[in-house]
Amino acid sequence: MNERDSEGVGALLRSKGYVLVADEAEADIILINTCSIRGLAEEKAIGKADHLLRARREGKGAKFVGILGCMAQNRGAELLERLPDLDLIVGTQRLRHIPDYLSQRLAAPTPVAYVDTAHEEGFEDALPGRDDGRQVSAYVSIQQGCDMKCAYCVVPKTRGPERSRSPESILAEVRALAENGTREVTLLGQIVNQYGRGRFRTEGGISPFVRLLRSVAEVPGIERIRYTACHPIGYRPDLVAAHAEIPQLCAQVHLPFQSGSDKILRAMGRPYLAERIRRLAAALRASRKGMTLSTDVIVGFPGETDADFALTEAMFSEIGFEQAFLFKYSMRPGTPAEPLGDTVPVDVKEARLFRLQQQLAMQSTTGNLRQVGTVQRVLVDGPNRKGGRLAGRTENERRVIFDGDLSLVGQFVDVDIARAGETYLDGKLARTKSI
Repeated sequence: MNERDSEGVGALLRSKGYVLVADEAEADIILINTCSIRGLAEEKAIGKADHLLRARREGKGAKFVGILGCMAQNRGAELLERLPDLDLIVGTQRLRHIPDYLSQRLAAPTPVAYVDTAHEEGFEDALPGRDDGRQVSAYVSIQQGCDMKCAYCVVPKTRGPERSRSPESILAEVRALAENGTREVTLLGQIVNQYGRGRFRTEGGISPFVRLLRSVAEVPGIERIRYTACHPIGYRPDLVAAHAEIPQLCAQVHLPFQSGSDKILRAMGRPYLAERIRRLAAALRASRKGMTLSTDVIVGFPGETDADFALTEAMFSEIGFEQAFLFKYSMRPGTPAEPLGDTVPVDVKEARLFRLQQQLAMQSTTGNLRQVGTVQRVLVDGPNRKGGRLAGRTENERRVIFDGDLSLVGQFVDVDIARAGETYLDGKLARTKSI
C-alpha cells in the first residue's frame, strides 16, 4: 500500500513540474513515506529524517524535508517535538494535497510546518494517479482502512475505517493500465478480501470481491491477478472456488494466521480458531494445482508461553508455508494490547523468531527444489539486480533468474529450471511449453 501511495505522490508532483532525481544528495525536497506497524519502522523513519535535517542545518542536502503516511497520521504534530525542523507532516487521507502545501511552504517568507492529518470524505476515490510509463506489473488500490479490532494493530487508527472504491473506477484504472502494457495487477487493501463490505451486496452467494475479480479477469491484456493484504475471515467458499474458476487468478495465497494458539488468537482479537486456518489451507490447495501459501506470524505476544509458541511452530510446519512475514511483537501506543504490557522477554522472542526463520528457510528451499526439472511460465520484470541477467516471477510468486535479452521484459517466457535456492529459481529459456 505504501509503495502505491509513494508512486502516486511522485506522479502527482511530476505532473506539477517537479523532477525526480536518482540520488537523494541531489534532491531539494525529500518526502519520507512511513509505516507504523512496528516501533522499529517508526524509529528508522525518525532517524532518517533527523539525519537529513542535521545535514540541512550544516548547509548540506535537501532544503525541504517532510514525513507522510501512517506515522504522520498516527503521531501528527507530536513529531515536531522530536523533529522541530520538519516542513511537512501529511497523513494517509490527505496525500493529494501535498503539491499545494509544498507551494505554500516554499513561498512562505518564514519557515512554518504544515501538519494535516484530517479525515477526508471520499479519499479512497481520489487517490493520486501514476506515471504514463509502462508497468509490467502494477498495484491497484481497491479498499482503504480497517474495521477489525486486532489488539496489536494501529491500522484502524492510521488508515481509518473501511472504505471501498467503486467497481467502475477500479476497472477504468485497470483498463488504462492494460492499454499501456500492464500484464499483471495486484489488488490492494488493508483487508482486500473484504472489499465492498458495507457498501455493496453479496448476490447469489457471490461477494463483491469475487465479482470484482471476475470483472478484472475480463479486461483484455490482464493475464495475472494477485491480491493483498488478506484476513482469514475473508476467505469464504466463493473466493476459494474463484481460484479454480478464474485462470488469471494466481496460484498463490496469503493466509495470515498470526498464532497457532487459540488462547493467543483470542487475546489478539482474531475472530477465528487455529482449526479454521488448517481447513482453509486444505481447501485452497485443493482448489488449484500448485497452490503456494504465505502467511504472517507474530511471536511474543503478551502472555505467549512456550506451549503457545509450540502450537504456532507446529502449525507453521504442518501447513508448510513457503513464504512468510515473521515478526517479534512490538507494542504500539494506543492499541487495545497496550495495557497488557510487553511481557515476553526480548531474548525469548528472538529465539522463537529464529526457530521460525529456520523452518521457513527449509520449507522455502524444499518448495523451490521441487521445481527443478520443470518448465515454468515467467513474467519478465526486468534485469536482475546482480549479474546482468533477467528476472521474473512465476504465478506462485517464485523469483526466476535466467539469461535473456532485454526485449523480453514485459513478456511471458518459458524457463527450464535447473537450480534452486531458498529465495530463487535459476534456469534457461526453454524450447518446451510451461506446465
